[in-house]
Amino acid sequence: MGNGNAHFLDAAVRTGFRFTAVRHESAAVTAADAYFRITGKPAIATTTYGAGYSNAITPLAEAAKARIPMLLVTGDQPSAGARPWDIDQSAINDAVGATTFIVNSQRPMAIAFEAVAHAVRERTAVVLSIPYDLAAETAAEEPVTSLEDFELDPAYPTVGERMLTQAATALNEAKRPLVLYGRGARLAGAAQSITALADRLGALSSSTVLAPNLLAGRHGDLGITGGFSSEATAALIHESDVVLVLGASLNQFTTRFGDLFNEGAQIIQVDVAESETNPRVDAFIRADATALVDVLLGRINQRDAGRRWVDEVPERLARTREHAPGDATAPDGLLDPRSVAQELEGIIPEDRVIVQDGGHFIGWGPMYWTVPGPHALSLVGTAYQSIGLGLASAVGAGAAAPDSTIVLASGDGGFLMGLADLESVIRSVRSGIIVIYNDAAYGAEIHQYGSIGLHEGPMLIPEVDFAAVARGLGAQASKVRSLEDLSGLRDWVAGGSNGIFLVDCRISPQVRAPYMEEVLEANRRAAARARG
Repeated sequence: MGNGNAHFLDAAVRTGFRFTAVRHESAAVTAADAYFRITGKPAIATTTYGAGYSNAITPLAEAAKARIPMLLVTGDQPSAGARPWDIDQSAINDAVGATTFIVNSQRPMAIAFEAVAHAVRERTAVVLSIPYDLAAETAAEEPVTSLEDFELDPAYPTVGERMLTQAATALNEAKRPLVLYGRGARLAGAAQSITALADRLGALSSSTVLAPNLLAGRHGDLGITGGFSSEATAALIHESDVVLVLGASLNQFTTRFGDLFNEGAQIIQVDVAESETNPRVDAFIRADATALVDVLLGRINQRDAGRRWVDEVPERLARTREHAPGDATAPDGLLDPRSVAQELEGIIPEDRVIVQDGGHFIGWGPMYWTVPGPHALSLVGTAYQSIGLGLASAVGAGAAAPDSTIVLASGDGGFLMGLADLESVIRSVRSGIIVIYNDAAYGAEIHQYGSIGLHEGPMLIPEVDFAAVARGLGAQASKVRSLEDLSGLRDWVAGGSNGIFLVDCRISPQVRAPYMEEVLEANRRAAARARG
């Protein structure tokens, strides 16, 4: 709240909007982002102008790059021109990929609806700016309208017969077909259609980290693809000869930096983007995932039992959810994060919604924790490669899934960056568990740059007692130096999981996540190519 949005908030609260207060402007946008990722429904963030607005730029860039339809209502400079302390907010919005709509006194309602419709239709972040001199003015009379009066559905080109024939022929002739689906498939409501297609093909299926468990236990589903997958999953995917990619961008982490598919695999991508999003794509179809799959279903032949890949690999399928168990402690005597994650899997309530901050630890949750559906795992920050957004994500998750236990996984560095909104989580989340993977360092930098000889001094963080900090703000908490120290959390869950419980887990910086090994190997290859 500030003088740029005070009148808007007054009207919103009096109108009956559900309002959740946060302590830092960055958290407002992050919480709205997380709300959409969990519910599929846009939320509204609001800040004042100037410094309030600029504090929110990092999560605004994340939302824009991640194609999150959300609305930031912000104050702005007067319509007559900038004051000495104003900045060009519209230019900044353009720079980070967000679209600006500026309210005027003649059409404020119509402009607001246009802004929301644009966000939904284009799947992007939108900023609705209220010039300071208009904030308290009386608006002109406007015709009564509603959001339904505006175009909400995107218009995609008609898929040509040649492309449909090419895709269907490739899938029908494939010996080892794979269907790889991502968040776009979830947003399109494509689970039932994908299951029918994969079953007809006798194909294996797999998700990105943004759509885990979308197919709800389908036989032949391998789980998460990429750096968070098991080696058994990666090996099977590498054998596929035709891959149908539905609503997934095929980023470097999903594709294991180019190593996921074999060189001869044919890649067909279906997405709402304007063009293919990875150079490995052989054929690109711009379309809604459900609509395209429903058309393909009429062209796909039912496989006989002897030609179904899914029936040829039962023993290998059984190993696709297996990950390295880890040790109780690492060689340095600190906790092995793999063991911590596995122990927590048996403690955290099954009705869970997991949100993660950014950092080296980011792989442990997707590898070792089960989620009840694709809504229940969010990684806000990965599109813009940021840290510090985890606590605010938990605020958004608490509003989006008030009946579930919200589980936040964070590193010590990111947690300190977002610390202002620990109070917001404690105040607003009904049931929440905060897991700090505390390695007293910026772990990703230690593994990426300390490992190649850069000085580790700037990468280190003095060990913070996060349990004491949390207790000071009203949460329950435990300092965890052995797996037995998780007993306090276990008792809290058994007692009903009410309120917030933080576990400050002192983990070893010596245990490196598999996805980080892939990052380092990709860096080594790039360096070798640069040397010629």
